[in-house]
Amino acid sequence: MVRRLLVPGALLGMLVLAGLALAPIYNGTLLPLLTTVAAAASVLVSVAVRRLPGWSAAPASVLGLAAMTYVTVRVSAQAGQVPGAVPEIAREALRNSIPRLLTALIPIEPQPDTVLLPVITTWLAGLLAAEIGVRYGRVLLSYAPPTLLFGGALYLVGPDTTAARATTWIPLAYAAFAIVGLIAGSRPDFAADTLTGSQRRTLGLRVGAGAAAGLAVVIVLSQLLGPAVAGRGNDTPVDPRHYVTPPQLDALDENPLVRLSGWNLNKNQHLFDAAVTPGPGASAQPLIRLAVLNDYDGITWRIGSVYRNAGRVLGRPDGDGPELTQTITIDELDGRLLPGAATPQRVDGVRVAYDADTGTIALNDELRKGMTYTVVSRQRPRPDDQALFAADVPTPEEAARFLALPGKVPDSIAQLSAHLGEGVSNPYQRAFAIQQWLEEHYKLVGDAPSGHAYPNVEHFLFGSKQTGGQKGTSEQFTAAFAVLARLAGLPTRVAVGFRTHKDDKAVRGGDAIAWPEIEFTGFGWVAFDPLPKADTVQRAVEDDFRPKPPASQPPPPSVPPPSDIASAPPSRSAAATTPAPVAAASSAPLIAASAAAAAFLLVLGFSRRYP
Repeated sequence: MVRRLLVPGALLGMLVLAGLALAPIYNGTLLPLLTTVAAAASVLVSVAVRRLPGWSAAPASVLGLAAMTYVTVRVSAQAGQVPGAVPEIAREALRNSIPRLLTALIPIEPQPDTVLLPVITTWLAGLLAAEIGVRYGRVLLSYAPPTLLFGGALYLVGPDTTAARATTWIPLAYAAFAIVGLIAGSRPDFAADTLTGSQRRTLGLRVGAGAAAGLAVVIVLSQLLGPAVAGRGNDTPVDPRHYVTPPQLDALDENPLVRLSGWNLNKNQHLFDAAVTPGPGASAQPLIRLAVLNDYDGITWRIGSVYRNAGRVLGRPDGDGPELTQTITIDELDGRLLPGAATPQRVDGVRVAYDADTGTIALNDELRKGMTYTVVSRQRPRPDDQALFAADVPTPEEAARFLALPGKVPDSIAQLSAHLGEGVSNPYQRAFAIQQWLEEHYKLVGDAPSGHAYPNVEHFLFGSKQTGGQKGTSEQFTAAFAVLARLAGLPTRVAVGFRTHKDDKAVRGGDAIAWPEIEFTGFGWVAFDPLPKADTVQRAVEDDFRPKPPASQPPPPSVPPPSDIASAPPSRSAAATTPAPVAAASSAPLIAASAAAAAFLLVLGFSRRYP
C-alpha cells in the first residue's frame, strides 16, 4: 500500500513543483493554487479508476477537466474583474491564451486567458503520468509528462531574474520526488521468502550489474556534457516573448507631440477629469503623463515603445516614493494612450497594456467618453542639484538610442550646441546651460504651428521674429532642447502630458505640455523645464550668438573703389573668375568718368570756337 501511494505521490509532487516554477512571474498565489488543484484532481481520477478498464480513464478525466475548467474560469474572472458569462469568457481565453501569455507584462495578472492554459496542461500531464506510472507500472517513463511541463514552465519564465532567484530550491525538490518514485517503483512485487538461494544470488548480480552500468553511464555523460553545461551557466535564457509582437499603436498615438498645437489652440476643450488624492509627501498638482517619445529621425519624434498586456498590477514595485492616487474620467480625449502620473503601479477599472521602460499606459481599444479608472502611482523625488552636478550619463554605447540624430543636422544648430557647451565640465551643467538659453531667448506662445523637424527647430532658434521665429509652443521648446542635448552627448527623450490644478479637476487643451528628460547614471530619467518663467526678461538671440556661415559657402564679394580699378586693372585670370554682376557693377564708375571727360573736352572746344 505504501509503494502504491508513493508513486502517485511522487508524480503529484513533481506536477506541483512545475506550477511553482511558473508562479513567480504571476501576481499573487492564484495560479499555483489552481495548478495544484489540477494536478491533485487529475492524479486522483486516474488512481480511482485504475482497477477499471483502461478506456474508462479518458471519459472520467474529460469530465473532471471540464469541471476544473469551469472552476478556473469562474474564479480567475472574479479575481481579475473580467465581466461576462463563463462560456463566453472560456472561449475567448482558449482562443487567446498563448499570445496573451507571451505578450503579458510580468508579473502576469491571473485572469482566464493567462491561467487557463497552465491549468489544462497540468491536468493533461497528470493524467498521462498517472496512467503510465500507476496503471502500467512504468515509473521512469511516467516522468516524461511532468518533466516536459517543468521545462515548459522554465522556458516561459525565461530570463526573469526575480523568478530565477525565487525558484532555486525547486529543481532539487523535483529530483528528490523523482528518486522517491523510482525507489518505490523498483521493489519486486513478490515476497522475498519465496526465492531460493541461487535466485537471490542471481537477482543480486543483476541488480549490481545494472547499478554499475547505470553509474558508468552517468560518469561518462558527466564527463562529456558537464563542461558544456557548466559553460552555459552565465548565459541568458531565451525569452519567448521576443517571438511575439505585442499590439502596436496607430500613427496618431505614436506621435502625440504633434497634437499639442491643436490642444493649445482649443484651450477650453475638456479632455478629462483628474481627481488627485496625494499620499504623505506626494504632490497635489502632479503632471499627468500621456506618452514618452524615445526615437527621433530628424522629422518626427515617435514613442517606439513595447506595450504588453497587463492586469491591475503594472510590474513589480519600483522604489518607495510617496503614493499618489488619481481617479480619471475621460471626456473628449481620444486615441488609445491612457493618461496617468508617473510611475503607475496599479490600474483599476480597465484592462490596459503597459510599457515598463517609460511607465506609460495604453488601451487595446479606443478611449470612450465617460470611461473611469483609477491609477495608483509612486512619485520619484527629483534628485537635488548637488547630486546631479556630480552625476554622469550612460556611455554612448549604452544610450545609443537616446543619442541618435539621423540625417544632416543644420550647422547652425550644431554650432549653438557647441557654443553652449564651451567651458562646461559635466553633463548637468551642459543640460542646465541649454535650459537657461531657451528660457531666456525665446517666447512661449499658444498659436505657433506644429512641427519639430530639423528645419522647424532651426527656424525656432534663428528665424526672424517677423516670420514667426524665436517663439513656439512647448513642442518647439522641448524639441529644440532634445536636439541640442543629444548633440552635447546627453541621452534625451521627450514626454507629453498635462498640468493639473489644485482646485479644479478638469484638464483642458490649454493644460497640454511637453518636456524633455535626460538620463543620469544612478538616478534614471530627470525632467527639465526649458519654458520661460513669468519673471524672465527675454534677450535677443543675435546679441549673444550668431551662427557662422557654412565653410562650403563663399564669402559675399566686396566691390573695390574706382581708384583701385583705374590704377590696377584686373588680370585676365581674375577677370575670368569674377562673376558677371560684380564685373558690371565695378565698370560703371569708369564709364561715367570717361563720359564726363568727353563732355568737358567738347564744351571746351565750343568755348574756344565761339568766344
